[in-house]
Amino acid sequence: MQTTETENTGKPQGSPIADNASSSSTINATAPGQLRVIKRNGTVVPYTDDKISVAMTKAFLAVEGGTAAASRRIHETVEGLTAQISATFKRRMPSGGTIHIEEIQDQVELTLMRAGEHKVARDYVIYRAKRAEQRTPAVNVEDVNFSDFPEINVVDHNGDRHPLDIDRIKTVVAEACAGLKDVDADAILKEAMRSLYDGVSLTDLNTALVISARTLVEKEPNYTYATSRLLMDKLRAEALSFLGIAEEATQAEMETLYAKTLPAYIEKGIELDLISPDLASYDLNMLGNALIAERDLQFTYLGLQTLYDRYFLHSNDVRIELPQIFFMRVAMGLAANEENKNERAVEFYRLLSSFDYMSSTPTLFNAGTLRPQLSSCYLTTVPDDLHGIYGAMQDNAMLSKWAGGLGNDWTPVRGLGAYIKGTNGKSQGVVPFLKVANDTAVAVNQGGKRKGAVCAYLETWHMDIEEFLELRKNTGDDRRRTHDMNTANWVPDLFMKRVFEEKEWTLFSPNDVPDLHDLFGRAFEDRYEEYERQAAAGKIRVHKKVRALDLWRKMLGMLFETGHPWITFKDACNLRSPQQHAGVVHSSNLCTEITLNTKANEEIAVCNLGSINLAQHIVDGKLDEEKLAQTVKTAVRMLDNVIDINYYAVESARTSNMRHRPVGLGLMGFQDALYKMNISYSSDDAVTFADRSMEAISYHAIKASSELAKERGSYSTFDGSLWSKGILPLDSLDLLIENRGEKFIKVDKSSTHDWDTLRETVKTQGMRNSNVMAIAPTATIANITGVSQSIEPTYQNLYVKSNLSGEFTVVNPYLVHDLKERGLWDSVMVNDLKYYEGSLQKIDRIPEDLKALYSTAFEVEPRWIVEAASRRQKWIDQAQSLNLYIAGANGKKLDITYRMAWYSGLKTTYYLRALSATTTEKSTVTSGTLNAVSSGGGASQSAAAAAEPAPAAVPLACSLDDPDCEACQ
Repeated sequence: MQTTETENTGKPQGSPIADNASSSSTINATAPGQLRVIKRNGTVVPYTDDKISVAMTKAFLAVEGGTAAASRRIHETVEGLTAQISATFKRRMPSGGTIHIEEIQDQVELTLMRAGEHKVARDYVIYRAKRAEQRTPAVNVEDVNFSDFPEINVVDHNGDRHPLDIDRIKTVVAEACAGLKDVDADAILKEAMRSLYDGVSLTDLNTALVISARTLVEKEPNYTYATSRLLMDKLRAEALSFLGIAEEATQAEMETLYAKTLPAYIEKGIELDLISPDLASYDLNMLGNALIAERDLQFTYLGLQTLYDRYFLHSNDVRIELPQIFFMRVAMGLAANEENKNERAVEFYRLLSSFDYMSSTPTLFNAGTLRPQLSSCYLTTVPDDLHGIYGAMQDNAMLSKWAGGLGNDWTPVRGLGAYIKGTNGKSQGVVPFLKVANDTAVAVNQGGKRKGAVCAYLETWHMDIEEFLELRKNTGDDRRRTHDMNTANWVPDLFMKRVFEEKEWTLFSPNDVPDLHDLFGRAFEDRYEEYERQAAAGKIRVHKKVRALDLWRKMLGMLFETGHPWITFKDACNLRSPQQHAGVVHSSNLCTEITLNTKANEEIAVCNLGSINLAQHIVDGKLDEEKLAQTVKTAVRMLDNVIDINYYAVESARTSNMRHRPVGLGLMGFQDALYKMNISYSSDDAVTFADRSMEAISYHAIKASSELAKERGSYSTFDGSLWSKGILPLDSLDLLIENRGEKFIKVDKSSTHDWDTLRETVKTQGMRNSNVMAIAPTATIANITGVSQSIEPTYQNLYVKSNLSGEFTVVNPYLVHDLKERGLWDSVMVNDLKYYEGSLQKIDRIPEDLKALYSTAFEVEPRWIVEAASRRQKWIDQAQSLNLYIAGANGKKLDITYRMAWYSGLKTTYYLRALSATTTEKSTVTSGTLNAVSSGGGASQSAAAAAEPAPAAVPLACSLDDPDCEACQ
């Protein structure tokens, strides 16, 4: 809908949304808790919502007319939306603060889109674009007439007033835009100056610059780098002044200041008990001179803001770290036990700061600190006795306190109605204990940093499996619900065969069939069938027969409705485990990528994670394997070091980790790599690339661990492992096929590397680590490095990401580049992308090749995701966090997809992200969740579908971006 600036547009000249208030007086003081608005002419006025309400009402009237029925709806709608907008700002700034007029306009636009008022929002976006063009003539920084603005004094951190240093602002903005294509320093400076007022604080001065650049990101993705560099100015002032280095500094000055900052930081960090005194033993002059200041320039705004808000060490909320100091602190922490620790610290620093590889979040949090809890995941088995059950709860609490993600195997706990010999009573089953575990996770919220994160696993033959499936429902007895804990099915192959063959399935209590828990493959099948015969003969009293297909349908139904339990496959995890001689894999972890042995009261499995940035290894449109090999070699060494340095809150975790030394090297940026090679996710070429890239990572990771074994010795349980027999992950596929039967599996076994030579090397030289690879979600570290998370397809090409740091416009830079090349990128295209929720498919002027290349997650058929995962899985000795996206989801699609996952040899699956054919989904401007679970029962639905269940709640990104999210990375 085209608009003109007349009375009928809904936004007439002098729109209240543009001005917010008619007062022109400058306000320099604000009552506690009061919000204020910076207008474009530099004045500051109190925040009121009446002008927003009036402007939105006019906008609605322009689109819908003024009939009596329309007027009633408009009044009610605007009243509710206005309240939402005000609540957003008050929640964001409970103690009061300053809001720029652009932020208010952004929030109005976001609220309209969230409410599904797309026509009004589209009209409003076009209006804003026109007004912006009128306000922003082409200017040069040197030509900006600062006499047009009122005299401005800046209030520093001590409360002193100083004249605004115009020359320094010019320098900072020019530095921020240097080398960035299609970024206009003049536009940022001009808009920022309009936002300033006499008495502005140093913090608000920087905020004005940041906001001015941030609002331009959706028009040109490179503004995200400019915004990040402007934010860096604030970070430098905060850290350098606290450390006594300088009150402020430009990026150019950091070339020399970084070297001086590191020794001061180490001294201050030790004094404040923030870092380990051992860091003072390094050659700080050498390490300071190794810092590369220009690497500060590679952050996106989201990446740098995430580091600032979540990762940098702070004292009284003052951050004392800068990016390169942060990476060096982590590197020093990981090199602490190296003989040549200074040289290794520099090597580790260069890898981290290049973004070629990134350690997992716990490692980034705690390396080099007094309590270096660096591991990501812990797996436990809960025994079938009260002392053991509550001992497991205590282990959960201690591990969760130090930010560990937990996977609990609950299968040994006897089922409902089972006999209790000691009391001559009957068991209440596993569910009441799961409720306690759920509440423990809530109570011990990872040291106050984020909600405790636990996933409970139960085998499909357990007597309580049907009630287990319903744990996340919003109806029923709340005492038998676990709303805060994840759940997962641990599914044996025999059950899947019974589903395919439409046969019956028998449920048992584990105290009657104790050995089933530790059996897998053919041995499990034989013993399970023997127990079925005993039950039929009346020798086992507590059992229940069900149709396997009915139970399978309930599993899928609950997965669709509640998001849980996830579906993971016991036999694939065990038959392909290199460590099957030393124990049994009883569960996976919180994110379903770890498959390690556990033993009640003896071994808690631990995994230490890090991820290769695959996009950084695409050079000239193909994989640079020489660079990849070097990255993998250093990364494996860093991961192995974690095991010896790590702080263990529970002794059985130390025992297990030292005995087997598992690590999990994964990857992120898979989608970015495809973009760089001009390959669509939905293609055979993408499947082939998934195969070949994972093969290369696997080859070099195994080789690196074997080389470490030559240097440091093999892990203690190497003898008898598949490694010791020359059976590599690729070869273990034969064990799965042999046990399952060729009828029930189809996998590709092709390879390109010299695996024969590597097999012999591993057999004779050994392995330093029992397990080497696992693909974790990586959401937060992917944000830091500015790439797509893990192996995920693009969720949307343009959206707004909301978290405690604010709202971030995220736009696909590859798409924008291609559209610009074809002359298709303009404000209308931006609006169309918003309207169509980041999808290109309904935008007629987009060429078909770009529609294919930039298909979003729900436009990629699940078969492509599963096939690519199957190709990766053959190379991985653990598993992968695999989210499945299903558009137009129904029972048949879910059935086909999850059968295909099992048939393709996958070990685990993670979240189901489903959109039903009748469900109304509006997630362009998400608040961090898709189909959020609530008492309302899930996603909103159309009237025609009101009786159908909504798709399950799943987080869009499993990371610290959402403080309630439970991801281990």
